[in-house]
Amino acid sequence: MVIRTSVWLDQERDTVFGFFSDAFQLERITPGWLNFRILTPAPIRISQGTLIDYRIRLRGIPLRWRTVIAGWNPPEAFTDRQLRGPYSLWEHFHTFEAEAGGTRVTDRVCYRVPGGRLVNWLCVQSELRRIFEYRGLELLRLFSPTGPHGRQTPDSPRLGNASGPGAPGVVSSSFG
Repeated sequence: MVIRTSVWLDQERDTVFGFFSDAFQLERITPGWLNFRILTPAPIRISQGTLIDYRIRLRGIPLRWRTVIAGWNPPEAFTDRQLRGPYSLWEHFHTFEAEAGGTRVTDRVCYRVPGGRLVNWLCVQSELRRIFEYRGLELLRLFSPTGPHGRQTPDSPRLGNASGPGAPGVVSSSFG
């Protein structure tokens, strides 16, 4: 199965990539109901081959998750791959494209679940949709003109404007 989401942020690519280069920022953009915590001690210097251990709670069940940074190409892209966790396969491609004075952040996740497409349809897909919708909204909040990474200019776009270049917004998502 594949998840693809995209959000345009009103911030330069180096700033956005810098945010994602800090593994602990993942806790900020993950919904609280997952009880997500990074277990790897700080500081984590991310590069190709870096291992990161997490703890999450899925449907009330505590799980450990380990990923490896399988590709690292600042400030354009990186890939994390699950080594141990709830999925039979999890490979998450992150890309950062300079676009219209801001940055388009695109996530593409290739995944497989035990039980196949039926289990995905019954349980997993809707939870992943909620997680990635939350993530997109949190990125918009954090990088909005009034957020901690925002530009604080009077003419900056505000949340709620039309999606696409020149205005922040989750512009696409597909699951299948």
